[in-house]
Amino acid sequence: MTDQLVGAAPAAPPADREASARRTARLRRWRRVGLLAVGWIAMFLLWEFGSWWYGSRLLPRPHEVFLSAVEIVESGNFVTDFSASVLKTFAGFGVAAAVGAPVGYLMGRYNYWRAFFHDGVTIAGTIPAVAYAVLSLIVFGLSNFGPILAVALVSTPYVALNVAEGIRGVDKSLITMSEAFERTPHQIRREVLLPTIVPFVFAAIRMCFAVAWKVEALTEVFGGRNGVGFQIRTEYQLYNTAAVLAWMSLFIVFMLLIERLVLFKAEARLLAWRPDERSSAL
Repeated sequence: MTDQLVGAAPAAPPADREASARRTARLRRWRRVGLLAVGWIAMFLLWEFGSWWYGSRLLPRPHEVFLSAVEIVESGNFVTDFSASVLKTFAGFGVAAAVGAPVGYLMGRYNYWRAFFHDGVTIAGTIPAVAYAVLSLIVFGLSNFGPILAVALVSTPYVALNVAEGIRGVDKSLITMSEAFERTPHQIRREVLLPTIVPFVFAAIRMCFAVAWKVEALTEVFGGRNGVGFQIRTEYQLYNTAAVLAWMSLFIVFMLLIERLVLFKAEARLLAWRPDERSSAL
C-alpha cells in the first residue's frame, strides 16, 4: 500500500492544467492561421498562373483587381452602392426572420402545425433563387422592393426549418421537469427552448446571409437601379473584367468581416455557457 502511494504520480495542480490547456489552444489557433495563410497564398498563385495562361485581358491579375477596387472606394461608389445592397439585404432578412421564426417555432413545437407548414416550407426552399429574382422583378419592377422580396422569399424557408429543428432537438425531459417544478410557459421558452435553438439560429443566419447576398445581387443584375449587382452589370456591359472582379472581391471582404467581427463574436458570447465554447475561447 505504501509503495503504491509513493510510486503514484501526483496530480497536476489546476493552474498547470489550465496553463497547458491555454498552450494547446494557442498552438491550435496558430495552426489554423497558418493553414489559412497557406490557402490564401495558394489561391493567389493559382490566380496568377491562370492570368498568365489565359491572358490578363480575360483574367486580370490580382494587383490589377486590387487597383480597380481602390479606385472604386476612392470614387465614392462603394459606399453608395454597397450601403444600398446592405440595407436591402438586411430588410429582406428581417422580413424572413419575422415570418420564418414563428413558423419554425410552431413546426417544432406542435405536430399539427408541422404537418400544416411542412410541404409549403419544403417546396419554397427548393425553388431556384433565380425564379424568386425574376418573380420579384415582375411584381415590383425596377424598384428597391424587388430585391427585398427576393431575399425574404429565399431566406424564410431556411429560417423556419432551422428553428424547427432546434425546437425538436430540445430534451423533452427538461420540459417535463420544468413543468413539474411549476415553471410558466414563458419561463420554459426563455430558459429551456431559446438557449437550445441558439446554435440552430446562427446556422440559419449564416446560410441565409450566404444565399440572400447572392439573390439580392442577382436581382440587381437583372433589373436594379443601384447596388453592387447594378454596378457589376454596368461594368460587364463595358467589358471591364477587372472592375467586375473588384466589386466581387469587395463583396467577399465585406462578408468575411460580417462573419468574423459580428457573427463569430456574437455566437461565442451567447454560447459562452457551453463547456466546449469556453475551452475553445481559452
